[in-house]
Amino acid sequence: MRILLFLATNIAVMVLVSLVFNLLGLEGILSTNGVDLNLSSLLIFCALFGFLGSFVSLLASKYMAKRGTRAHIIETPRNHEEQWLLDTVKSLSQEAGIGMPEVGVFPSDAANAFATGWNRNDALVAVSTGLMRRFEEGEVRAVLAHEIGHVANGDMITLTLIQGVVNTFVMFFARIIGHTVDRVIFKTERGYGIGYYVVTVLAQIVLGILASTIVMWFSRHREFRADASGAQLAGSGNMTAALQRLKAEQGLSEDLPGELTAFGIRSGGSRGLDALFRSHPPLDDRIRALRNA
Repeated sequence: MRILLFLATNIAVMVLVSLVFNLLGLEGILSTNGVDLNLSSLLIFCALFGFLGSFVSLLASKYMAKRGTRAHIIETPRNHEEQWLLDTVKSLSQEAGIGMPEVGVFPSDAANAFATGWNRNDALVAVSTGLMRRFEEGEVRAVLAHEIGHVANGDMITLTLIQGVVNTFVMFFARIIGHTVDRVIFKTERGYGIGYYVVTVLAQIVLGILASTIVMWFSRHREFRADASGAQLAGSGNMTAALQRLKAEQGLSEDLPGELTAFGIRSGGSRGLDALFRSHPPLDDRIRALRNA
């Protein structure tokens, strides 16, 4: 239902954008200046490719996460620690109202954990060996609850859909810019010249960087929500203690592949311009939000 509603909303947005273009006579203005471009068709083309890439990434996320982190998936517990992990995730999942995720442990000395999967009833939750070794039991439970919160909140799906919308409009406006420059400045009359391809690629890079701030803003917002879910499931004291422990270990390097960074629990965090491109808010802000709540 979440996917259908979100897709319906974004189809409505694209229809509205197309209508606005027609009402403003934008195609006519472009045509007058020698730019022969069908904006409605271009928008549909970009939407298909923009969402396709995002959904392929989502559907492959569990497979890529397992390979990228070399996670060991616990099917038959080999020791008391693995049995405790399975039991804890099962309990938290039932309380959160989601299906039992796959549970894994990945080799890394850095304390981290992540959740991924294409829907809330077919997810993967994994923790690092470093986190299991150094964190107290209540803190590990809080970290697991945080990741379960991501799954229960549908964060992976929503982030994918937002990325699809961003991809669509980055591709759309980059091609308009490239097409316009090719026709108006380079005077290409038929087909496309080298100017179109160069300008389109450059525009897509610049627009992609700017648009990523939107995706990262949502990613930071969902971390606060997942912290709140973790506090509700595992106790506010345990969640706060886990974040404080993560802060104490902040000097250790990140250990998740780039595509999984946004799904982990730890991130260096920063302020200033660099903060716009961070998937996680500063740990001090997260701790403060929990205490204020």
